[in-house]
Amino acid sequence: MAIIEWEKNESVAIINMCNGPNKQNLEFVGQMNQCFDEILEDKEIFSIILTSTDEQNFCQGIDVEWLGLKMNEQDFDSVKLFLHGMNTIFKRILFMPVPVIAAINGHAFGNGAMLACTCDFRFMKKDKGFFCFPEVDISIPFLPGMIAFVRKAIPEYKFNEMILSGKRLGAQELEDSHVIVKASADNEALLKDAVAFARTFMKKRGIFGELKKRMHKDIIKVMETEDIEIIDSLAIFIQE
Repeated sequence: MAIIEWEKNESVAIINMCNGPNKQNLEFVGQMNQCFDEILEDKEIFSIILTSTDEQNFCQGIDVEWLGLKMNEQDFDSVKLFLHGMNTIFKRILFMPVPVIAAINGHAFGNGAMLACTCDFRFMKKDKGFFCFPEVDISIPFLPGMIAFVRKAIPEYKFNEMILSGKRLGAQELEDSHVIVKASADNEALLKDAVAFARTFMKKRGIFGELKKRMHKDIIKVMETEDIEIIDSLAIFIQE
């Protein structure tokens, strides 16, 4: 069963996460990569929108039940494969040669909020949904690469508040803090606003991709050095 699908809307590819809370596991990684591969093969696509079909959730982040099961089974290879796989997803978006726009239609928690932060632009609906980093409350710290790419999306003062408090933010506060382009009225307006914005981009993939590579090279360096060491040692949990 497909948990992530995409459709073409003229020059825009719309990726729909379609598995309720859209929790991330190895299946999520595989299907997101497949969508990216298919989209990049279509040279008529000049922008990507990432959204969800669920009425309440954009993405609730890591599938902690799946992760806990793998840890209990001591299936550490699957855990490492998943963590490296999510970093690959993040890196692909950071280097994507077309703009990637998150249309946040509901709750974006933890790794789900981080997924939105890797995108080049973000829209969010006003009427339902919160955006937050609960890691401080569940004792799973950000990887160094996560800190680096979230900082590109969120002003430092707001990031400091969010990461240390676990505070939940709504769309209007995110717009006021310049985290999102626009707080849209509802789900219908959200998709309309995101598609209209996406269609303003008809940039050549070569220059667009090269600009993103140069902009984000320091982030990728952290992800490919510090993150790898932490993931491979499974030093991702704080016990105290």
